[in-house]
Amino acid sequence: THDSNGDTLYGIDVFVHPEYRNMRLGRRLYDARKELCEKLNLRAIIVGGRIPGYKKHHKKLSARQYIDEVKKKEILDPILTFQLANDFHVRKVISNYMPEDEESRTHAALLEWINVFYEEHPETTLFGAEKSLVRVGVVQWNMRTLQGLPDLFKYIEFFVDTVSGYKADFILFPEFFNAPLMGESNADSAADAVRNLAEYTDAIKDKMSELAVSYNINIIAGSMPLYEDNTLYNVSYLCRRDGTSDAQFKLHVTPDEENYWGMQGGDKLRVFDTDSGKIGILICFDIEFPELPRLLAEKGVNIIFVPFLTDTKSAFLRVQRCAAARAIENECYVAISGSVGNLPGVENMDIQYAQSAVFTPSDFMFPHDAILAEATANAETTLVVDMDLDLLKRQRTHGSVRNIHTRRHDLYEIKWLKEDKKKSE
Repeated sequence: THDSNGDTLYGIDVFVHPEYRNMRLGRRLYDARKELCEKLNLRAIIVGGRIPGYKKHHKKLSARQYIDEVKKKEILDPILTFQLANDFHVRKVISNYMPEDEESRTHAALLEWINVFYEEHPETTLFGAEKSLVRVGVVQWNMRTLQGLPDLFKYIEFFVDTVSGYKADFILFPEFFNAPLMGESNADSAADAVRNLAEYTDAIKDKMSELAVSYNINIIAGSMPLYEDNTLYNVSYLCRRDGTSDAQFKLHVTPDEENYWGMQGGDKLRVFDTDSGKIGILICFDIEFPELPRLLAEKGVNIIFVPFLTDTKSAFLRVQRCAAARAIENECYVAISGSVGNLPGVENMDIQYAQSAVFTPSDFMFPHDAILAEATANAETTLVVDMDLDLLKRQRTHGSVRNIHTRRHDLYEIKWLKEDKKKSE
């Protein structure tokens, strides 16, 4: 049966019309199969091959002995000889393969061709293949006084350079990692200061896109304020290493964001296609609403990135424990990235608390505490972890419990109510 996640190509029968034989069409078809196998990074090709010449020899030779004689070229079999010439080798003899096949006396050979270029965990995605091992860097950022935008860029590039040196596919920065730049608006109100901070957003996004390409890494650029059409938003940018970018607006703003800054929530939940599969981004408070990760999971998201900013341990624990729960509920990886340190003179951003981490489902194939990696609390550091997407597939099909599979669709459902204008046009 067909399995889209399998690693072996099954070869069906090949026929060449008698008028077109001796043109090596059979070999060309087999070469095309091999090329397809290599492009899709499949381990092997298997075929069931009849042995029609066996009828003449069955009284003297067993099926195994007959195959051995064909391999030694003592006997010419119209099918088996051709397959052996195409670098297939015999795995076993099959009895009662086709009961009506009198020429083969119901026997056949199970043959296999091995793809010597097969990579169990390829570093780059091949044509038509899904990447199974994704390496992620999570930055636990230290808030510090900065001397303008060049100073910020220096620290950003340091982390991008460091994580890309480990051949990571993604790097995640925290929510409002650029907040120290508000110190330049120290005399202004908190609302004015964050709007002044928003003036840097385009330049920072452009720099992140430049770094993503030059360091060959996808960057989740934390989150930054965006002032658009007289409305202030909290936005995270995905800067892909192919030079493209996308944005996810924070949907649920906190009371502080609304009361101190006058910030508003967005109205779109995005699923992002990347060279390492589908991902989602939920900014801080959004991870505390289980409907959003479930909607992402239903659209095939395997990794949810959560840039966050919390000031106290109790606030941090809300994010941490909800993120861990979302990983279990939706059988996915959830990476959270926060900031540490103090910002004297920046109103509403005085202190930070974080313990960045990567969470997994809770089952035997994952770490016993469902934590793939966890930073030291309140210290600037970086996590570099490998996420095995094949384990998620195993969890969803063979897990001790299967949350996604076991949902009661006859009792409840989750719907996104906001119509996407682009889809309706």
